[in-house]
Amino acid sequence: MKPMKISEAVVRRLPVYLQVLNDLTMRDVQTVSSQELGSKLDLNPAQIRKDLAYFGDFGRKGIGYDVGYLIEKIRQILKLDQPLNVALVGAGNLGRALCNYNTYLKDNMKITAVFDVHPSMVGASINGLTVLPMDKLKETIAERNIRIGIITVPAPEAQNVADKFVEAGVDGILNFAPTILRVQERVRIHYANFTTELMSLAYYLDEEGDKENDETIVD
Repeated sequence: MKPMKISEAVVRRLPVYLQVLNDLTMRDVQTVSSQELGSKLDLNPAQIRKDLAYFGDFGRKGIGYDVGYLIEKIRQILKLDQPLNVALVGAGNLGRALCNYNTYLKDNMKITAVFDVHPSMVGASINGLTVLPMDKLKETIAERNIRIGIITVPAPEAQNVADKFVEAGVDGILNFAPTILRVQERVRIHYANFTTELMSLAYYLDEEGDKENDETIVD
């Protein structure tokens, strides 16, 4: 029997659930219902229950979810219950910002190595990480058991970096460069493209503006 295929939309909602649950823990909330979660996230409670049910029976009828237990289970599902080392290539402004964000991460996923091709960058220190040359990438990934790579280089250099990540054995890549990458099927790629997100946001702003203009037109 083949394992159930979970949709990408469901997987992308899990970290959002985890974020809210962690906030509830900080406020000493011990149980939460799907209705309460739905209200906080502006989601249908039935959708939340359905998402979580793909992975197990975590709630109790009439009581809801034990917040601590659900956090533990979602962390296991997302593989955050174990150290997950990340490498970053591109020590420019964005790369530095992401490395500095390490300080605020509470989970086991951390950037543990940063690389750059430019000699002026190599040797610099970013939040306790020393920028390494690209010729150290493969051995460092093996030594530190790095499974995810982040690309923050200009678009023309991104495919070459992706190829080096794949050759080094990473399983997933988060690409910030505004370009489509081609890699082996075994490697999962996610894109974080500021330009396309802003463009799509602009579409909705224009739509709202048109509505407002329509309502204020006087014959």
